[in-house]
Amino acid sequence: MKRLIIIATILCTVVLLIPTMLVLFVSPSDNTVATESAGQELLAADIPDYDPSQDMPVAVFRSQKEVIETVPLEKYVMGVVASEMNASFEVEALKAQALTARTYLVKLILSPPTEVPEGAVTIDTVDHQVYKSEEELRKQWGNDYEMNMKRIEQAVLSTQGQVLTYEDEPIDALFFSTSNGYTENSEDYWANEIPYLRSVESPWDQQSPRFTARTSIPVNEFQEKLGVSLPEDGTVGTINERTKGNRVAKATINGKVLTGKDIRDKLNLDSSDFQWQRQGNEIVIQTRGWGHGVGMSQYGADGMAKEGGTYKDIVNHYYQGVKIQPLDPYIGEMTAKK
Repeated sequence: MKRLIIIATILCTVVLLIPTMLVLFVSPSDNTVATESAGQELLAADIPDYDPSQDMPVAVFRSQKEVIETVPLEKYVMGVVASEMNASFEVEALKAQALTARTYLVKLILSPPTEVPEGAVTIDTVDHQVYKSEEELRKQWGNDYEMNMKRIEQAVLSTQGQVLTYEDEPIDALFFSTSNGYTENSEDYWANEIPYLRSVESPWDQQSPRFTARTSIPVNEFQEKLGVSLPEDGTVGTINERTKGNRVAKATINGKVLTGKDIRDKLNLDSSDFQWQRQGNEIVIQTRGWGHGVGMSQYGADGMAKEGGTYKDIVNHYYQGVKIQPLDPYIGEMTAKK
C-alpha cells in the first residue's frame, strides 16, 4: 500500500511539471515570432483612421516621367517620410519628420516658388522634398514594404492635420541628415535671419555613418571649380572665420575670399564644416556632418527619440519658439493659392 501511495505521488508530480517544462523548453525563435506578431498587431491598432478620398489633393510634379500626379495630402506626406528618412528610425523621429514634411508642403503652397511647373505645387526631388509612390517604394523595399509602411503610416497619421507655426504662420521646416554636433543659424548659410532657425546643440549625430567623411580632389580640379590658383608654398588656404555652428564662414585662397557654402557647393562636399591640406597633387578634405545644417537633424531626431524624446520634444528643440497647430485654418488659403 505504501508503495502504491509513493508511485501515485510521483505520477501526480510529473503531470503537474509537464506544462512548466513545455514553457521552459519552447523554441526561442517561436517566442520571438510571437512577440513580433504581437508588436505588429499593436502597431496596426495604433494607426488612426484615415479616408484618402476626404483628404486635400496635392499636385506633385514627377520629375522622371515629367507628369503631374495628384496625391491625397497625407499619402504624399507618407511618400516623403519614406523617401527622406530611414524607415527603421524610432517612430517618434518619424513623427517629427512627418510634421516637418507636412509643414514644408503647406508653406510651399502658401508661398509658391517660381520653378514649379504649371499645374503642380511641388516637385518630387531634393529641390523641395523627395517623394516616392507606393509602387516605387514596393520596388525599393521588397519584402520589407509592409513592415516599413506600417511604421510610417503610424507616424504620419498620428500627426495628421498638424503643422508647425511661428506667430501663427507655417514655418520653413528645413531639415537635413547629420549635424557636426550643432545646427546652423539660418543667416550663416543663407541670407535671411529666421528667428526659429537658430543654432542648437545636436550631440546625437555622432552615431550617423556620415558624421565624418574624407575626400581627395586633384589640384587642377580644385582650382578650376573654385576659380582660384593655389599658392606656391604648398598650402591650400586659410580658414578665416567659423559660424556659431562651427562651420566655415569664410576662407581665403591666395587672396580670394570664398564662403564655406560656396566651397561646399562647388566641390560637392558633405558639409561646410571642413579642414583641408595639400598632399602632392591632391587636396585632402575632411568634413563633419552631412547637409546644410539648418533646422532639424534627422539623426539627431532619432537620437533624441532613442533617449525617450517625443516628436514634440524633437521639433521644439530644433525649431525655436514654434507651436504645433491644426492645419484646418490654412486649408482655404491653400485652396485659393493652388
